[in-house]
Amino acid sequence: MKSKIHHQPNGGNNGVVSSNDNGCRSESPSPPLSPNRRVLRRQRRQTLLRASSFSLRRNLRYLLLLPMIYASGLLMCVGPFSGLVGWVYVPGSVYRSPEIYRKLKDDILSDNSTALELSSVWKFKRRPKMPKPCPNSTVSSHFGLNRESSALAPSSGYLIVEANGGLNQQRSAICNAVAVAGLLNAVLVIPQFEFHAIWKDSSNFGDIYDEDHFISSLEGYVKIVRDVPDEIMTRFSYNVSSIPTIRVQAWATVNYYNGEVYPVLKEHGVIRISPFANRLAMSVPPYIQLLRCIANYKALKFSSPISTLAEKLVDRMVEKSSETGGKYVSVHLRFEEDMVAFSCCLYEGGRAEKSEMDVIRQKSWKGKFKRRDRVIRPDLNRVNGKCPLTPLEVGMMLRGMGFDNNTSIYLASGRIYQPEKHLAPLQEMFPRLYTKESLATPEELAPFEGYSSRMAALDYTVSLLSEVFVTTQGGNFPHFLMGHRRFLFGGHAKTVIPDKPKLVLLLQDMEMRWEVFKKEMKLMLGESDRKGMMVPRVRKINRKTSIYTYPLPECECIFHLSSNFSSTGNIQNLGALHPTSNLMNSTRL
Repeated sequence: MKSKIHHQPNGGNNGVVSSNDNGCRSESPSPPLSPNRRVLRRQRRQTLLRASSFSLRRNLRYLLLLPMIYASGLLMCVGPFSGLVGWVYVPGSVYRSPEIYRKLKDDILSDNSTALELSSVWKFKRRPKMPKPCPNSTVSSHFGLNRESSALAPSSGYLIVEANGGLNQQRSAICNAVAVAGLLNAVLVIPQFEFHAIWKDSSNFGDIYDEDHFISSLEGYVKIVRDVPDEIMTRFSYNVSSIPTIRVQAWATVNYYNGEVYPVLKEHGVIRISPFANRLAMSVPPYIQLLRCIANYKALKFSSPISTLAEKLVDRMVEKSSETGGKYVSVHLRFEEDMVAFSCCLYEGGRAEKSEMDVIRQKSWKGKFKRRDRVIRPDLNRVNGKCPLTPLEVGMMLRGMGFDNNTSIYLASGRIYQPEKHLAPLQEMFPRLYTKESLATPEELAPFEGYSSRMAALDYTVSLLSEVFVTTQGGNFPHFLMGHRRFLFGGHAKTVIPDKPKLVLLLQDMEMRWEVFKKEMKLMLGESDRKGMMVPRVRKINRKTSIYTYPLPECECIFHLSSNFSSTGNIQNLGALHPTSNLMNSTRL
């Protein structure tokens, strides 16, 4: 009889002891038992889990390492080590425009054979479309307008705002203040202007805009007063700073104003919002957009001293442009000293220029440009189109587009940085170059000296009525002006918007021929023509673009608001702004 076999552990020995009937021991190994299938599956899963966990840990090391490598690369390029390794040259990053001009100068100055007719610059036309009138329900339901008495429902209180910035940033704040007053059913106090060290303008609202016209144009929509009544001010000891002041978040929504601002207004009867730049979202209900349109294109009329001199400047530009049918080109040239400093761009002044700009930046903006997290890369600024175009570059661009030396050009600008040096080549290319200083007498300009916003208002009016407007750097001035021109010219901005990243690449190619440059500039002009006609798609209140740059389609309807205005004089003034009327008579501001 065969013996039974038992598997027993023997300490560390893996041998198997076999016993039989006579007690004999055998050292021969015995075959293993068949493994359980469940155990095998469990072991396989554990093995796979261990392997995947190891792989994940290993890959995670690489994932954590990649950002460190990227950060190290940035430090080497733009950080403290950049001085050791030097900048990496980027095409278009060096200002070589003077060299290009010297090379092509003879071709540029002699090329007047293919002159561009100013009357035929703009090819794209917007399809004529009768604008829809603003529905009566908008006025009656949202503003509580009594059609017989033109009286508004009782107000929620008084709204005081302080507008900051330059001329057009203040203009934006005024239009938004009118809209917010309508939203809160508040009485708007004539906005106050903050004095700023950059603009250095102590003007108040009445110095720049016609207060009476502003108040009467908004009658029936928003009530405007010059001052807070005494019965309100006595509660605050006639101290404006004692009035509840609210710091509203930027681009605040309608819900924010209704939920956060309105309760405070109702409680105290007066509130103060400061600062008030960009404190209302672009996406607002139609009746709020309507208020912005009325304020911007109907109520804001320049004061008599400004509009009188501006009209004279326009007439003189038309007279000096007789060879081109009274049409002229206006250029918003942002090459003032402070703009060059703020842009952190370098031109051809070397270390002396850099030191000068450092001093100006420190004086005007204190330590803003010396923060540790602030990296200044003039070369990348130029490549990315953030550098102001020089007068020379503007001249070459316009001559390349086909504007010849008979073209009259109006420069809307402050004092140009190193004017003798930088304006000379532009004067060579366009001898008929004018500014407000050259068109007006010293006596005429004397009341405006030292007031940057009043000076800008003159530039704004002359540029508004030009056949071609050229913007060279972003900002509120060109954005508002393009919107105003779209409003006047049937939806077309009639504006040249340079493709600066493309331009800087062309203006460093020393092998480039004049014919090649001209071809590229004509393509750039064609693109500006196409973009000038763009009208954003607005679905209900979901507007992503600025109503001040793209006023259509919402602002078209104010041409049909005449029946809703209480003042006959205002109706006539509004109708005169229709773009189909005579241009010179339609835009007298």
